[in-house]
Amino acid sequence: MGFTSALRPPLATLPFPPHRSFSTVTVAIPARTPRRDHRRRSPSSQQRLTLMAASISSVGFPVPLTVHSSSPIEDGKASLFTVSPPPNPTLKTPTIRSRLSKLCQEGKPELARHLFDTIPQPTTAMWNTIIIGFICNDMPVEALRFYGEMKKGGFPTTKGDYYTYSSTLKACSQSLNLGAGRAIHCHLIRCLEYPSRIVYNSLLNMYSTCLSQLGSSGGSEFSKYDAVRKVFDTMGKRDVVAWNILVSWYVKTERHVRAVRQFRRMMKMEIKPSPVSFVSVIPAISAMQDFDTANVMYGLLVKLGGEYTTDLFVVSSAIIMYSELGCLDLARKVFDCCLVKNTEVWNSMIGGYVQNNRPREAIDLFLLATQTGQTDNISFLSVLTAVSQLQCLDLAQQLHGFVIKNLGSLPVIIQNAIIVMYSRCSTVHTSFHVFEKMQERDVVSWNTMISAFVQNGFDDEGLSLVYEMQKQKFAIDLVTVTALLSAASNLRNLQIGKQTHAYLLRQDIKFEGMDSYLVDMYAKCGSIRTAEYIFWRNITRSSKDQATWNAMIAGYTHHGLVEEALATFNEMLQQAVSPNAVTLASILPGCTQMGSINLGKQLHAVSIRHLFENNIFLSSALIDMYSKSGSINYAENVFARTGDKNSVTYTTIILGYGQHGMGSKALSLFHSMGDSGVKPDAVTLVAVLSACSHAGLVDEGLRIFNSMEMDFNIEPSVQHYCCVADMLGRVGRVVEAYEFVEQLGEKGDVLQIWGSVLGACRLHGCSELAETVGEKIRQLEEAALHGGVGGYQVLMSNMYAGEGDWRNVDRVRKEMKEKGSMKLVGRSWIDIGGHVTRFASKDQDHHQFDEIYGTLEGLALEMKHSGA
Repeated sequence: MGFTSALRPPLATLPFPPHRSFSTVTVAIPARTPRRDHRRRSPSSQQRLTLMAASISSVGFPVPLTVHSSSPIEDGKASLFTVSPPPNPTLKTPTIRSRLSKLCQEGKPELARHLFDTIPQPTTAMWNTIIIGFICNDMPVEALRFYGEMKKGGFPTTKGDYYTYSSTLKACSQSLNLGAGRAIHCHLIRCLEYPSRIVYNSLLNMYSTCLSQLGSSGGSEFSKYDAVRKVFDTMGKRDVVAWNILVSWYVKTERHVRAVRQFRRMMKMEIKPSPVSFVSVIPAISAMQDFDTANVMYGLLVKLGGEYTTDLFVVSSAIIMYSELGCLDLARKVFDCCLVKNTEVWNSMIGGYVQNNRPREAIDLFLLATQTGQTDNISFLSVLTAVSQLQCLDLAQQLHGFVIKNLGSLPVIIQNAIIVMYSRCSTVHTSFHVFEKMQERDVVSWNTMISAFVQNGFDDEGLSLVYEMQKQKFAIDLVTVTALLSAASNLRNLQIGKQTHAYLLRQDIKFEGMDSYLVDMYAKCGSIRTAEYIFWRNITRSSKDQATWNAMIAGYTHHGLVEEALATFNEMLQQAVSPNAVTLASILPGCTQMGSINLGKQLHAVSIRHLFENNIFLSSALIDMYSKSGSINYAENVFARTGDKNSVTYTTIILGYGQHGMGSKALSLFHSMGDSGVKPDAVTLVAVLSACSHAGLVDEGLRIFNSMEMDFNIEPSVQHYCCVADMLGRVGRVVEAYEFVEQLGEKGDVLQIWGSVLGACRLHGCSELAETVGEKIRQLEEAALHGGVGGYQVLMSNMYAGEGDWRNVDRVRKEMKEKGSMKLVGRSWIDIGGHVTRFASKDQDHHQFDEIYGTLEGLALEMKHSGA
C-alpha cells in the first residue's frame, strides 16, 4: 500500500550540496527524438568514447579502464554511458563491503569514506554501509550529506532501498532535522511504491522525535502533531513497534489519556505488547495519577512474566510509576522482587525516596548500592539531594569526602549539587569555596551559587555575583531573574526590582510564576499600589493562579491592610480558586493584627478540612497566631500535632514561650532540638535569646550566645547583639549593656543595637548614659543619612518628660520637627462578639469616643492607686 496524496509533504530538497569527486566517469549525451514506433536504436560509433582512468591500487583495479556503453534510454531526456572496470577476479564486492563495514565498526567512518571514494561503481549496499557507519558513530549530519551525494551522483543502480531510507530517517531523528526528514519523505514517496514496515516505523519515529522537540521549544503548532497520526493511519499492517512509537508520541506531547487509550486499543487488536510498550505507556499513567490503572498495568506485567518482569527497563519504569504516585511501599516491593538489579534500578528506587522527601531511606539504600558497586553520577546526585533535605552538615561533609574519594575529578553537575547541599545546610561560605575551586563552570553553576546567596540572606553577595556572571559572558536567564527579584524583595530595594522588571519587558521574557514574583517584590519593597495595579489590571482573571493570589494577600497583610487581605481572600474563593496552605499562612498574620482569634480558629478549621494541618509552614503560622493572641495552650497543641517539625516550627513556639514569659520551657525545648535531629539556625538563636531576655535568664542567655560559633557554627548578627543588650538592660545591668556594645567596635555601630541600650536607660532612669547613647544614635543617623530614628527620639522625649525635664523635651521635639521625623501612629483591634473594631492613637472618630476614653482614664487611675 502506498502513501496517500494527503500525506505528501511539500517538495523539498536536502540542504547540503554534494562535494564528492567520483572515480567513475559518467557522460550524458542528448538523446535523439524517438520514432513513433518507439523502436530503440543503438548508438553510433561516433558516440562511443575511449577513456583512461587512474590506477586504483588500494583495491587492486587494473588499468586501463574500458568503456562499456549502456543502452540508450529513449525517454526524451538523455542517453547515459558509464565507464566501468572489468571484473576483478581477486577482489569481490562482498570483500570491499566487509572492509567498509569493519572500518565503520572500528570508529573510523572517515577512512571508510576515503576507501569508498576509490570504488568506481559502488553498489547500493555499499552506500548504505557508509550511511549506517556515520549514524553508528554519532555523525548524523555527515550521513545526511552522504545520502545527498547518493541521490545526486547520477548512478542508475543506486536509487536507494528500504535500508537507505530507514537509515537516513534515523539520521534525521538524531540531528532533529525536520526539513531533511520531509525531503526524504518526498524521495521515498517517488521511489518506493510499497514501503516496508521498517520504513514506516522510521518515518513515524522521525516525525515523533523532531516534532516533539519543536513543540517543547515553542516552535511548532499543535496541529502539526497530527503528522505522526497520519503516517500511522496510512500503514496497512502495523506491528508493535509502530504502536509503541504512537504511544510514546502521545506521552511526549502530554496527551496521556490518548496514550493509555491507544495501548488498550493495541491489546484489543491482539497485538502482544513488548517490554518497550510498557516503558512507553507507564509515564502516562504516572502523569494521570491513576492508581487503579497502575495496578492493572503492573498486574499485566506479572501475568506476562518472563522477559517482562526481568526486563530492567520495565522494572525501573514500574518503580518510578509507583514512586510518582506516592506508593513507596509498592515501589519497594517491585524493587525487592527484582533479583538482578542494574544501576538504573537502584537509581530509580533511591530517586523515589528523594522525590517523596524520605531522605533517610534514600541514604540507606545508597549505602547498599555502593556495596554492590551499582552507583554512577545519578546515584551521587540523588544522595546529595537527600542530604540537602536533611540539612545535616556532618553528613554533608562525610558525603563530600566520599564523593571525592570515589569519583576523583568531579563533573560540573556533581559540584553544582554539592553547592546546593552546603547552602541548604546554612553553610553558604562552604558553598562559595566549592564554587571558587571549580575549574569549569556552566550557567547552572552561576545560578546555583547566586540562588544559594539569596536564599541564605546574602542578597548583596548574590547581586555582586550576577554582575560577575555577566562579566564572564554568561547570559542572564530565567533562574537568574528569579533570584534577582527575590533579592530585591529581601533587600526592599525597589530600584533593583524595577530594573529587573524593565529587563523582562525589554526582552519580552515571560515565565511561569512571573506575575507572583512581581507582585511580591513590589509589595515587599513598599510599593503596594504598584503591586495592586499589576494584580488587578495587568493580569487577566484567567491568568491568576494560586501563587499570584497568595502574593497579593501576603502583600496586603505585610502592609497592615487586613481588610483588603480578607476581601482579596473572599474574591479568590468567588473566582473558584482553591486556597492552599500558603494562602492560609499568608492571611493568618492579619488575624493577629486584628486581634480576631475567632477568625484564626475558622481558618484553622479550613486547614483541617482541606488536610493542610500537617504543612509545617502553616503549622508555624498557626502557632504564631495563637501565641500572639494569648492562647499559648492552642499553640502547644498545634506544635504537638505537627509531624515533621523543622527549625521554623521550633523557632515559632520558642518565640511564643518567650512572649508569655515561659523562659524555662523555651530553654528546655531548645535543648531538645538536638535529640529530634533538628539543627537550630540563626533565627532560632534569636528566639531563645529573646525568651531568656523576657524571662530574666541572663546567665543562660549569655552562655548560649558565647557558644554560638563553637556549638552551632553560626556567626552572631545584629539581631543577636540586640538581644544580648536588651537582656542585660532589662535586669538593670545597663552599664554592662553599654560596655558590651562598645567592645563590639564597628560591628556594634548599628541603630537597633544602640536603641536597645537607650530603651534600658529609659526603663531604669539612667538619663546621663541615655544622653551619651542618644548622641551616638544621632551620629549614626548623620553618617548613614538614616531617616528612621523618630522612634528613638520619641523614646528620649518620653524619658525627659518622665523626669520633668521639659527643656530637653522641647529640644528633642524641635529636632524631630526640623528633620521631619515622625513616629508611626499606633493601631489596635478588638474582637467583641465576632465584630472587630479598629482604633488608632488619639482617634476621635469613633462614635463612642467619650465613653471609651472615660473608661481608659478610670482604669489608669485605678492602676495608679493600686501601684501597678
